[in-house]
Amino acid sequence: MRSTILRFWKCRVIVRFIFVVLIVSHLIQGVNAQEVVVNPSVTETTLTRSALRAIFSMRLRTWPDGSLIKVFVLSDNSPLHVQFSKKVLNIFPYQLRRTWDRLVYSGTGQAPTEVNSIKEMCNKVASTPGAIGYLPEKKIDAHVRKVKVVQVK
Repeated sequence: MRSTILRFWKCRVIVRFIFVVLIVSHLIQGVNAQEVVVNPSVTETTLTRSALRAIFSMRLRTWPDGSLIKVFVLSDNSPLHVQFSKKVLNIFPYQLRRTWDRLVYSGTGQAPTEVNSIKEMCNKVASTPGAIGYLPEKKIDAHVRKVKVVQVK
């Protein structure tokens, strides 16, 4: 009898724990949703994931109209940068860093401009023609424009 009651309570605790973990993870994902933002001078309204990967890996350097792309990123250990790299670009932050380092050390390119805060990211993207970056959804203001990320099938 005692072992049955003990087993029942263990199962109940495990089910509650799983429920709490699922709820918390869902809330965290919603709170930290990030969006790709550009300077209002950029004419693009949608970008594919592969185009974003090319832009943020510094392989694509100009917009279709010929203007230069200026890329802004947060530091490698920033939670928003990690989430953006994994969820939007589908690559790990260390892979991006490796690509940037290869460009810099081989003399064939430059790394993106690193900013220190979300506020600085917003200000730099808003004030730099051709700029692109990423922000939490709740931090997007009228000075930057959100770009939709589309899947190519």
